[in-house]
Amino acid sequence: MHLIVGLGNPGPQYAWTRHNLGFMVTAILAEDWGIPLTRSTLDAAWGQGRVGGQTVVLAQPATYMNLSGRAVSRLLSYFKLLPENLVVIHDDLDVPFGRLKIVERGGPGGHKGVLSIINALDTEEFLRVKLGIGRPPPGFPGENFVLSPFTKEEEETVAALVERGAKAVDCLIKEGLKAAQNRFHGTPAE
Repeated sequence: MHLIVGLGNPGPQYAWTRHNLGFMVTAILAEDWGIPLTRSTLDAAWGQGRVGGQTVVLAQPATYMNLSGRAVSRLLSYFKLLPENLVVIHDDLDVPFGRLKIVERGGPGGHKGVLSIINALDTEEFLRVKLGIGRPPPGFPGENFVLSPFTKEEEETVAALVERGAKAVDCLIKEGLKAAQNRFHGTPAE
């Protein structure tokens, strides 16, 4: 069984921002897998279903990004899962824009949502699907950049990245980490 959590901020004002890429991917997965996120408990919107013969719980924290650990901790506890059963999908400033990176563990890299999860679980040992947003322009604070909306020029790349993110998670669940890394790590042209 896996708990798959897409990170983001609740509310329509954040829907098209860089910080909400995790929400965008889980929305596609909910549709593709037929797992609507209609349950609103445990500080999250979530749904449960079967994918590739396995039970999965798909979730979006209802908390703001910096408190994501609360929802993740409650979900893991409720379903009696360990951090090794967790997949977190999130934006990443250190991954170039449009690229995707799948890792088994690591520090938060300045991502406050990931830091909240690490602190709540007291471990860095969980899978992450990182969606690259790149670095902000000079003089543009990172905190403001992650909350800024994508530009018209970025729309096509973002749509492709979100689709690839959903396919990468699908592959991760059905075929495992190595297959997902081999097929989706990097950019589509690689």
